[in-house]
Amino acid sequence: MGEALPKHDVFQAIADPTRRKLLHLLGDGEQPVNALSAHFPMSRPAVSKHLRILADAGLVKDRKVGRETRYRLEPEPLRELQRWLAYFELYWDNKLAALKQYVESGDQEDG
Repeated sequence: MGEALPKHDVFQAIADPTRRKLLHLLGDGEQPVNALSAHFPMSRPAVSKHLRILADAGLVKDRKVGRETRYRLEPEPLRELQRWLAYFELYWDNKLAALKQYVESGDQEDG
């Protein structure tokens, strides 16, 4: 049997600024929920809910250490986002190159 599909995709997961900040904080290394919660004006259960969405998308992993739950970043699913953005980066690079060529060619009408 194959792996279960994530409940949330990467795009849904990073759509929220709180979750983006959580990913940024976890980029510094594994952290417990209490330490992460200190960075937000919301309750620990609210932060835990955001972490669950990130976990459902495969962006974070959790592990129990005694009574504490610690989270760490799993950056691999972000490659999907990177590939998607790379397409549009190439698109805009081509558009800007065409604009530059047009402007430098002197073919524009004088006003």
